[in-house]
Amino acid sequence: MDVTTNRSGSDYRRQAVTAELKSYLGPQEYAAPTTLAQAAEFLADGDAIVLAGGTDLMLQTESGQIPYRKRLVNIRRISEMEGIAKYGDEIRIGALTTMTDILGDELLGVTTPVICQAADHFASSQIRNIATIGGNICNASPAGDMLPALLVLDAEVELISFDGGSLNRRRVPLNGFFTGPGATIKKPAELLSVVCIGIPEQRATARFIKSGPRPALEISIVSAAMSAFRDGHKLFHVRLAFGSVGAVPLRATATEMLLEGETLTARLIEQAVEILMAEINPIDDVRATAWYRRHLASVYLRRLLIDDD
Repeated sequence: MDVTTNRSGSDYRRQAVTAELKSYLGPQEYAAPTTLAQAAEFLADGDAIVLAGGTDLMLQTESGQIPYRKRLVNIRRISEMEGIAKYGDEIRIGALTTMTDILGDELLGVTTPVICQAADHFASSQIRNIATIGGNICNASPAGDMLPALLVLDAEVELISFDGGSLNRRRVPLNGFFTGPGATIKKPAELLSVVCIGIPEQRATARFIKSGPRPALEISIVSAAMSAFRDGHKLFHVRLAFGSVGAVPLRATATEMLLEGETLTARLIEQAVEILMAEINPIDDVRATAWYRRHLASVYLRRLLIDDD
């Protein structure tokens, strides 16, 4: 018998059991930073879980979908992560901004009303009062209500981290941020601090649609958003995004390319539907079949293109 190998195996099993027990017992440390720098420092070892609104976190940890980590970091006291403001030619939305804040914001209502439309379809008023835009993004659900609206606005997110005594920031497009259900390119030691949106031209129009038995209260069966410049029957700067039609919120780039600069006709719309059907990959689940999701996606695309309420 190889005693050394046997001992290593025992050590490995002991460590695995210890890690499982810690996960079951929950966090061993709690932190409530009041600045971004403090928060980034608490996250620096990658062994922390972030609490913002908490509307999904409790369900996910209790079900085992998200494992507990050593430290629970409550970021709700960081005023730097709150609010909506215009800086130059862009709008910056703090990650702690709630859906209620978004729904009632005058600046967003004038410049990017599609975000307000999405917030209006976000759960109940009680949930909207505490759910945050940063949490909805980091939750990375294919059905996330805010995500199609943000995608058609070419939104970007700012990620911060603590390295060598300094605060690092990197900015990444939301399109490409999601890698799978509940998964993103954000590293464990990073914190999403702000959402950045370029102010659309005045001629741009955008809409958001969501389906469900009770659209404002249910997880969407399919959601869709579109942004474009309309010049008569021609479309320019076309952006299309769909939720609940694949593993991640989808920018339908092939469909966009087909429509860009073209005159809308009945034939072109049906071609766009055909291209979209090749881009999406919905699943069967308890809320709907894949076939029904494809049907809804096609209906929503037609409605968005002909601008039909």
